[in-house]
Amino acid sequence: MLNVDNIVIVGGGPVGMVLALLLAKQHVASTLLEARKLGAANQDTRALALSYGTRRILEKLGVWQRLSPHATAINTIHVSQKGSLGRSVLRAQDYEQEALGYVLSYGALCTELNAELQRLPIVAMIDQAQADAISYDANQATIRYTRLDERLQLSCALAVLADGGRSMEEAAGLKRETKEYGHDALITKVTAELAHGNIAYERFTTDGPMALLPNGTRDFSLVWTGKKELIAPLLTLTDAEFLAQFHAQFGDRVGRFLTVEKRMTFPLRLSQLQEIDTPHLVVIGNAAQTMHPVAGQGFNVGLRDAEVLAQHIVNAKATLGSSAMLAAYRASRKTDTKNGLLFTDFLVNIFSNDILGFAKLRSAGLGLFDMVGPVKRHLVRKMSFGK
Repeated sequence: MLNVDNIVIVGGGPVGMVLALLLAKQHVASTLLEARKLGAANQDTRALALSYGTRRILEKLGVWQRLSPHATAINTIHVSQKGSLGRSVLRAQDYEQEALGYVLSYGALCTELNAELQRLPIVAMIDQAQADAISYDANQATIRYTRLDERLQLSCALAVLADGGRSMEEAAGLKRETKEYGHDALITKVTAELAHGNIAYERFTTDGPMALLPNGTRDFSLVWTGKKELIAPLLTLTDAEFLAQFHAQFGDRVGRFLTVEKRMTFPLRLSQLQEIDTPHLVVIGNAAQTMHPVAGQGFNVGLRDAEVLAQHIVNAKATLGSSAMLAAYRASRKTDTKNGLLFTDFLVNIFSNDILGFAKLRSAGLGLFDMVGPVKRHLVRKMSFGK
């Protein structure tokens, strides 16, 4: 069976849903294909770090007011290196922002985005639709997918690949440049003895960085990264053993760690699709680029992809999905994406090694950075808005 549409978004996660909603608010119709059953992600408790700029996007969509009771503000970011006195502190009040960012569960965000989509019939949501192949030519793109054992396809003026959880680039004839870090990230949630005070901690060790993000009244979401051979055994420890090892690495800033929830790990890599002419097909979000989670940039860069693409679609002077239109979009996103990739890669390379003498230099660098106001302001603006 063949159906025709103007814009088809493959991937109904937050990035795909935000793009569909941004278009709908401008009276532009789209079709959203999602592999999971509608609402399946609403109970997902994984934590997302949202930038202040991402909050602005969600306000534009009219969903932030309902999300804010579920979000924990990050008012301060404390950056330190294990074994040294050097540290740097960023405070929202110094940059005239209500917060530097927010921590919100993936499920809470999906719940509100799904609810908003249901209010807008201009978006056609097709769930349980597993994309099998994407092709394109000078005139259109075609998505072949399977839904409830039925093979279907859609042809459209613009296909948007926003499914960061699957690798569809081979099916679409795209190539990816990838750097494997040989590191894994362990994610979980911990409760500390002391209240978090809306402070997020970025702690660098010679084994790899770890982030502790305020999430709830007294809880933190933890992202602990390091070499696979160091992270994998952490899954086999008892809760008490795990908390003791984590405390030894993190220190005493929030007292003892009292509880830990289920632990999960995933491999870390830096990757980006090669830029080639793909008329009627564009890739956004984690499907386009994957970053180390050290600075919480990946998800927010993906939402900025969606925001800028929506602007190009709404204001298109060239034919929808044409090479000229998509080249203009890619050019407008190049700097933000490149800077995000370089910044996170730089942090991992400069802080995750034990070269003789480097520890002292890093400690001095953190202390110097804390005193240079313009550099800190530039970094906060980059992390908040990508500019």
